[in-house]
Amino acid sequence: MTTVTSSTGITLVTLQNCPPDVAFCGRVFTRISELGVVVDMISLAPNHGSNMDVSFTINDDDLGEILGFLAELREKAIKPIISGGNSKINVYDEKMKDTPGMAAKVFTAASRAGTDLRIVTTSDVDISILVTEADFLKTFTAIDAACKE
Repeated sequence: MTTVTSSTGITLVTLQNCPPDVAFCGRVFTRISELGVVVDMISLAPNHGSNMDVSFTINDDDLGEILGFLAELREKAIKPIISGGNSKINVYDEKMKDTPGMAAKVFTAASRAGTDLRIVTTSDVDISILVTEADFLKTFTAIDAACKE
């Protein structure tokens, strides 16, 4: 059975101009964990030239904890972009790994709702999308209805 759940109060942080190095990502996420902040969604954009972009989400309430660290990164020519007040919609189904078309269903529903997708992460059994709070209700309703068809 497919379940659609949500959470609100999520900040998206994108670090632009990062070195294309997994060790760099390890250092970033280690530092964030040392600050006591839980990271949820993570997405790495493909390298373009000698740099890559790293996006991740945190709870809106935790943004203050990492602002100093983001300022340190800025000094190293890494550009943090912060977008607060987002919502995550999570579509989960154990059968998803053997069921073609689930991503198509979710993306089509979001498209029909006119959604501005901020970030998408997936696993074998779930699809998580981050949307603005302005798009949340219509997107959640559209995806929930599509998953019940």
